Amino acid sequence: MECTKEQVKVQVAASAQVMEAYLQDEKAMQALAAVANLLVKTYRQGGKTLWAGNGGSAADAQHMAAELVNKFRLNRSGLPSMALTVDTSILTAIGNDYGYDQVFARQIIACGNAGDVFIGLSTSGNSQNLLLALEACREKGIVTVALVGANACGMDAYDYVLRVPSADTPRIQECHTLIGHILCDFVEQSLFGNHK
Repeated sequence: MECTKEQVKVQVAASAQVMEAYLQDEKAMQALAAVANLLVKTYRQGGKTLWAGNGGSAADAQHMAAELVNKFRLNRSGLPSMALTVDTSILTAIGNDYGYDQVFARQIIACGNAGDVFIGLSTSGNSQNLLLALEACREKGIVTVALVGANACGMDAYDYVLRVPSADTPRIQECHTLIGHILCDFVEQSLFGNHK
């Protein structure tokens, strides 16, 4: 089977439709602005961000942590940010000793502090390891942010829920990348806007 230009256009149009629907959702725009302001406040008060997800969402977690630690657009000092998805020794030790459901919660207990923000990414919003991460965050006084799809889910219990208006995994992940970039850009501009 050969891919056609029309098939490509269908995929691009589907992605654009989700982005447009997200743009038109005033409640979603307000929620995203609130999380952006939360992250700036967190960094100004000496906190950090912790990111986690599974599969493609794990890659997105790493991506966004890298944007903050290194830079997004500006040459500036790094910001403390961790993806809890990257250390194979930690992940396999926890998975082996306590089960995969605990891989994020145990890292939060070990590395998180009150005043930090945990950002969980999930297309379903029902990943058990992200639901248990919420419990660990509550124990530590860490604010939680969920990036999820359109359907009601367990992660609706997070402090902030950024919901993408789609139930299609690729479209949700594409919008999660956009959301992450908006957050990183606003944080960087707010804290380092005088840098080039």
